[in-house]
Amino acid sequence: MEEDAPIKVYMVKKLLGVTPEDSVQEACRIMVNFDIGSLVVFEDKRVIGFFTKSDIIRRVVVPGLPYSTPVKEIMSKELITVNSNTPLKDVLKVMAEHRIKHILVEDDNQIIGIFSLSDLLEANRRKLETAIARE
Repeated sequence: MEEDAPIKVYMVKKLLGVTPEDSVQEACRIMVNFDIGSLVVFEDKRVIGFFTKSDIIRRVVVPGLPYSTPVKEIMSKELITVNSNTPLKDVLKVMAEHRIKHILVEDDNQIIGIFSLSDLLEANRRKLETAIARE
């Protein structure tokens, strides 16, 4: 892991998402099918929100909302982003400051990817496997 490497080295470029009108249950189904912890919310090919496992617990389960609730009522509308050239160490600082596990990556004011703490763990796992294979 290179802490000075730009976040674009670690980010996932394929954005999976839902529309604001999709139900929480549909969003959860997608998250389970793809084994991911977050989704972007698209409207007219533009990212307008973010939806995470934490949102499900805090904003659906605890208050007892029905799973048919539209994602637009649950999603985070304030998007926290970093530029794709931001060094990993700085991205981790931003994530710690905001107490988040996922962050959106942008270029030219357009969301181009997502980075999560699990991506970092996966990168470290691959690096370790490579080092072991060389021994």
